[in-house]
Amino acid sequence: MAGGVNRKISAASARSHTRKAKQNSSYKLPSGMLKRAVVLFFVGILAWAYKATQPPPPKICGSPDGPPVTAARIKLSDGRHLAYKEHGVPKETANYKIVFVHGFDSCRHDAVVAKTLSPEIVEELRIYVVSFDRPGYGESDPNPKRTVKSMALDIEELADQLGLGSKFYVIGFSMGGQVLWSCLKYIPHRLAGAGLLAPVINYWWPGFPENLSSEAYYQQLPQDQWAVRVAHYTPWLTHWWNTQKWFPASSIASLNLDILSSQDKELMAKRSERKKYVAQVTQQGEFESLHRDLNVGFGAWEFSPMDLENPFPNNEGSVHLWHGDEDLIVPVTLQRYIAQRLPWIHYHELPGTGHLFPHADGMCDSIIKAILIGEK
Repeated sequence: MAGGVNRKISAASARSHTRKAKQNSSYKLPSGMLKRAVVLFFVGILAWAYKATQPPPPKICGSPDGPPVTAARIKLSDGRHLAYKEHGVPKETANYKIVFVHGFDSCRHDAVVAKTLSPEIVEELRIYVVSFDRPGYGESDPNPKRTVKSMALDIEELADQLGLGSKFYVIGFSMGGQVLWSCLKYIPHRLAGAGLLAPVINYWWPGFPENLSSEAYYQQLPQDQWAVRVAHYTPWLTHWWNTQKWFPASSIASLNLDILSSQDKELMAKRSERKKYVAQVTQQGEFESLHRDLNVGFGAWEFSPMDLENPFPNNEGSVHLWHGDEDLIVPVTLQRYIAQRLPWIHYHELPGTGHLFPHADGMCDSIIKAILIGEK
């Protein structure tokens, strides 16, 4: 009978055998498959990035899934609707007719001039004011093609459809004040006078000395520097930048109180009635209201306000600009420079006041008297 063969295997041989087994059992990904995996990974990243930068479609007022229409509206020549609100005496009996342009994150109900003007002055001077929702705000249809020029043409068409006559006054606050530069450029022949209240500045307007605009730019909070920089250089990222959670977005859009002066914080109490309608301001979506405002306001303009000519060479009207020297939102230094470049503007610098000065008691009475009857 054959006997079994005993073999002694050394420890070193056993370890060598184990290593070879492990090496033989490891799986190597084919190079072609690895390349495809990398490509798919980056395609996925790009698809995610594209989706993140695309704003949701607006909820148009009056559409099946949109808010109801409750305001008076006109239909513009391009088919869009513009919502408006009338104040003061009837326009048929008015001596002075004013179109008021609201600011950022506001609507037709934020017509500070109409709301704070004393009834005695309204009756004495026979003043009519119409405020309106700028495109995408409140109940006005969005304008995906909105430009610096289109806002002036919207105002002109609103005035014509309401029968305000061949000439009318315009007053704008903050971002609405910036819109008035467009009116002075594109419809000066329709204006009887203009009042710019703390108008927003575009830091990239040609004509500003580089050191002055840079100094003013860096006076902003860092998050606001980024917000306007994104709007200017990469407007397609504005929606993403102001909705992402990784970095702080625009302090104005997020209602950061750090951008308010001491007077502004006191005047905020006068705006408590906004709670009744604040939800209506961006009810159609933030992109077509807030974000498009940033893109247009801080984008590349077709002209520089500093190149404008006096629309009233024969003193048949006047242009006024008011600004607070403690405004933390719009640097006063750039307004001073504009006033120096455009000596035909009546510049009023208000000491100790911030951005919300039109809400101060009696302020709008003084503003209206200066614009309409030249009272100093």
